[in-house]
Amino acid sequence: MIVDVATYADGRRGEVQDLGAALGSCLQQVEGFLWLELADPGEEELARVASALDLHPLAVEDALEGHQRPKVEHYGDDLFVVLKTLEYYEDRSAVETGEVMLFVAERFVVSVRRGTAGSLAPVRERLQAEPERLRQGTAAVLHAALEHVVDHYTTVDDELERDVTEMEQRVFSPQRSPDAERIYNLKREVLEARRAAAPLVAPLKQLLERGEAGRLVGGTAVGAGTGGDGRGEQALFELRDVVDTLVRTVEHVEGYDRLLTDILNAHLAQVSVQQNDDSRKISAWAAMFAVPTLIAGVYGMNFEHMPELDWRLGYPMCLLLMVGACVLLHRAFKRSGWL
Repeated sequence: MIVDVATYADGRRGEVQDLGAALGSCLQQVEGFLWLELADPGEEELARVASALDLHPLAVEDALEGHQRPKVEHYGDDLFVVLKTLEYYEDRSAVETGEVMLFVAERFVVSVRRGTAGSLAPVRERLQAEPERLRQGTAAVLHAALEHVVDHYTTVDDELERDVTEMEQRVFSPQRSPDAERIYNLKREVLEARRAAAPLVAPLKQLLERGEAGRLVGGTAVGAGTGGDGRGEQALFELRDVVDTLVRTVEHVEGYDRLLTDILNAHLAQVSVQQNDDSRKISAWAAMFAVPTLIAGVYGMNFEHMPELDWRLGYPMCLLLMVGACVLLHRAFKRSGWL
């Protein structure tokens, strides 16, 4: 359940021997912060952490239930952030969604992961290699987590763009193949990415537009002590860059959705046109077979008095008439484009 836990002061990691003692003392610390990462915690385990860190019950309930919409919520001086993570699997061209929830305060970060996707281990490793950035406090962790998740969005964006381009070329290629199911599956993957990324745009934009980003990256509530030396302003610029990347990715994904709708409509139109062509060809061949069938049917009637029954060349004449009629019909249908 506990993926990793450590304290960070002056940009350096400190190991935690007793989690209970660390949780009980982190709120009284005058510097540094505690970072606890949990994976699929149970109710009792999360309740122990919530009680020690005074986490808001509604946020704890959301973390327990999971399947939350991406959001950023304020609970007093704490932030509760829900992020949807995306992973692209090349072998089956599929997008998988994970979930990471962050409790962020001045002296602690608690990250809760649901599912296998969305590990923040790369974030922790990268931050530990950049002590200067870690000195920004919990704001650095939150920003790095946002950056990590959005970077994965851009990776999935690139893969989806390639898949959509390949599907577009496939649909408009001379070869005809049943692509409707593949288009639908790709559209579903695009929708999965859209559901993860799009809802996060509004809350992050609000943090920037209303000036609350100061609390997020440089104020006293989160990342205290970063506003006086320019590091808070730098973190603000970095957060704005994350938001710009997120907005661009969402625009791309929404464009893929519209393009796939057009591709599907084009494919269905092609199928309809192909069916019309097939119907015309069938009708043309049926008409050509109908003429000799009619002639043979007439002469197959057992009447004694019929034209040319006693003529020696009557049979070849009937065959010639059948062939001639079929040739004339074939030329007519060919000229009209039915064949």
